[in-house]
Parts: sequence; structure tokens; C-alpha cells
Amino acid sequence: MSDSETPTSQQQAANEVVVDDSTTVPSYSNFCRVTATPEEVILDFGLNPQPFAQGRQDVKANQRLVMNFYTAKRLLTALGMTIQRHEGTFGSIELDVRRRAINQPQTVQTGGRPGPQGVVE
Repeated sequence: MSDSETPTSQQQAANEVVVDDSTTVPSYSNFCRVTATPEEVILDFGLNPQPFAQGRQDVKANQRLVMNFYTAKRLLTALGMTIQRHEGTFGSIELDVRRRAINQPQTVQTGGRPGPQGVVE
């Protein structure tokens, strides 16, 4: 790459996106409904207080994100890369709750007092 092809620091700064999240209010969600129109993707987030209950469950959506399909595809890519990095570090994320419960390590109590992280000393 010649000097004429090397991006200047001004060009690099012009491509930088700086996000001001100082007034952002975080919220937790364990429920997401995805719907779409021909032009937009709509994500409704909420809290399901009993996610494994049987029968009808009423969930109040407390956040709605509306985006175009280009942004939705970029979000899909970013989430996929984030999940891939997480699984590479911590192992596969099991979505089936029954299989997840079976694979939980069992703590054996031998009468001692619990130490750090539930380990019996």
C-alpha cells in the first residue's frame, strides 16, 4: 500500500463511532418476541416471571426496538460473533432446560461447613 492509499488519521477518525451511553437505563429481559413488516423488524422485550410455567403466560413488553432489515442483519452478525466467542471461552450454551438441569454438577455434602462457592470444607 503506497502513502497515497494509506488512510490518514482524519479519515480514520471520520469512520469512528463513539457511543454516549451515559444516560442509558439498563433493563433485564428473559423474553423477546420478533415480528416484522415488509420494511422493519420489531423486537419486543419483557420479563416473564415464570418462564417454565405451563399454559397461558401473560408477559408485559417493556422495551420495543424497531429497525430496518439492514440493521437487523448487522445485529444478527454481531450477536452470532458474541455467542461464538462466549461458547469458545465457557463452552456450549444448552437451550433445552431439561438437558441443562441434567448436566448440572451435583454438590455432595459430607457434613462440613460450606466454603467458597458452595464447596464443602
